Amino acid sequence: MKLKMVKRLASKRSVNNQIRREGNIPAVLYRRGTPNELVSVDGVDFSEALRKMPSGRLATTKFTLVDGDNHMAVIVKEIQYHPTTYQVIHLDFEVLTKNVPVNVNVPLEFSGVAECAGIKLGGFLRTVIRQLKVSCLPENIPSMFIIDVRELVIGQSKRLSAIVMPEGVKPLKPLNEVAVVIAKR
Repeated sequence: MKLKMVKRLASKRSVNNQIRREGNIPAVLYRRGTPNELVSVDGVDFSEALRKMPSGRLATTKFTLVDGDNHMAVIVKEIQYHPTTYQVIHLDFEVLTKNVPVNVNVPLEFSGVAECAGIKLGGFLRTVIRQLKVSCLPENIPSMFIIDVRELVIGQSKRLSAIVMPEGVKPLKPLNEVAVVIAKR
């Protein structure tokens, strides 16, 4: 997804408020080995991208920031919302560099919930872990991990070790932790 970017000079509150009044979002670019860069992105384009995105996938979605002829691949590291209007008021981007590993939180999804024997018998799916932090190269970032819960009965669980890790993706959390349980009501 492409976003228009404009460099900004100051990080004063008045400058940031002016950027927000114009419908844009103040942001910071983080790049290893270089100073942080202050930018602003088009608020309408970012809001539209958020609406089209499946729930929970912001951390693994790659954006391309465009400034004239300059294109930069980035991921969102942090997003800040207004406390009452829930509008995006600030973004932190990490610039993706080829051959430099990046740490991302990959969401967990559960398949076979409708066919799950434990749920059919009155149990419910209790998610213990919603995302798994991994380290990988930018081109290997998985969009999500899927755990099949179809054969679970009430009281059974699946651990993170049930995830099939793609090549080049290293988990940063012990895989013996429980990810999901079929609990009794």
